[in-house]
Amino acid sequence: MDTQVKKDIRALTRDQLRTFFKDQGDHTYRGDQVYEWLWQKSAHSFEAMTNLSKATREMLADNFVINHIKVDKMQRSNDGTIKNAIRLHDDLVVESVLIPTSSRTTACVSSQVGCSLDCRFCATAKLKRMRNLNPDEIYDQVVAIDNESRLYFDRPLSNIVFMGMGEPLMNYNNVLKAIDKITSPEGLGMSPKRITVSTSGVPKMIRKLADEEVKFKLAVSLHSAIDSIRTSIMPFNSTFPLADLREALEYWYAKTKSRITYEYVVWEGINDRQEDADALVAFCKFAPSKVNLIEYNPIEDGDDFRQASNAAIDLYVHTLERNGITVTVRRSRGKDIDAACGQLANKS
Repeated sequence: MDTQVKKDIRALTRDQLRTFFKDQGDHTYRGDQVYEWLWQKSAHSFEAMTNLSKATREMLADNFVINHIKVDKMQRSNDGTIKNAIRLHDDLVVESVLIPTSSRTTACVSSQVGCSLDCRFCATAKLKRMRNLNPDEIYDQVVAIDNESRLYFDRPLSNIVFMGMGEPLMNYNNVLKAIDKITSPEGLGMSPKRITVSTSGVPKMIRKLADEEVKFKLAVSLHSAIDSIRTSIMPFNSTFPLADLREALEYWYAKTKSRITYEYVVWEGINDRQEDADALVAFCKFAPSKVNLIEYNPIEDGDDFRQASNAAIDLYVHTLERNGITVTVRRSRGKDIDAACGQLANKS
């Protein structure tokens, strides 16, 4: 059979695998064995499925492929951060990052090759969106980082953030399927409370998440609570304005009772005034939330964005704290290997 027409076996459900073996005149439990190899053991080949007969493995290879990712290049930062250039089966490349601290290791994973949106401060947005990642390609990134965490830091992966390349809610179905596999006892068995999906703000899809009563956390890449400013740095805001985003987030909290995290970069001359901080406070107050103030990471020489002064960051911190809003100042990791927030662009 031509390899170009073989189906990726990981697109099949457990029941479909059981039915396949039944149709082959074999025991249905073979499907359970293969499913375990694919997801719990992350087998890269049929040859690795050693509790199957040689004839069964050859039969699977004749009918299917496993389009497993490959870590094409791994870079290690001076601060311990690891960036992977992930080569997909069609030779496209995405990046994922392992971020270690003294108490945890976090995987920052990608959901699209390129990005659907047009944030002016983000390196990934400079790339056109080439395609969505499949659930197994997202899953594989997590497995690769878990293996690196165990190898280099002697502990399993503890957290996952969908903050890599792409807008997760523009690849909604595949992202949720991947999370289902990651959290399933038949997959990696991670708690959904250790997973955060970060979105630039797609109101319709946030409402859909709420209706599905997902258990993972939600973060919103906000950066301004004033429409004109947000549109100037995130042009898609003209399609999804702040009023619509706020209504969707109110709906999210009413359905899930889950606190919202706002990711927020303060730039010199763009959103570093008292009125910017006051607008953020007003936006935060409709539902329990916290704000992560994130250090800006330049994406190219001569760009229009400059990290705000420490005084401006202090202004935000004091304004938020004075109004009872939890705020954290996040220092970037992996800047020396272009692995920091907003820098993923396949430079490798």
